[in-house]
Amino acid sequence: MGDASSSSASYIRTVQHLIEKCLTFHMSKEECMEALSKHAKIDPVITSTVWGELEKENKEFFESYAREMEGRASLADAMERVQKMLSDFASRPSDDD
Repeated sequence: MGDASSSSASYIRTVQHLIEKCLTFHMSKEECMEALSKHAKIDPVITSTVWGELEKENKEFFESYAREMEGRASLADAMERVQKMLSDFASRPSDDD
């Protein structure tokens, strides 16, 4: 039984390490779950559970991370609006005609 529990602990540490890698790439929980499922064959329920435990243990970090992610989303939205305005402007007929 000792081997099974040390194997489980090792697996959880691996998932934790992979989640930490996802965090360095500014991934959301959902993006991380999808990436680990696709690339590491880790069940999204496992990723979600380990992520939740990390949030409990590192509350301040994850609160700050969530604020940073919101800021990035706002910035991405603003960039998209600027691109659309530039595209619309570029496609307008010129007044020179």
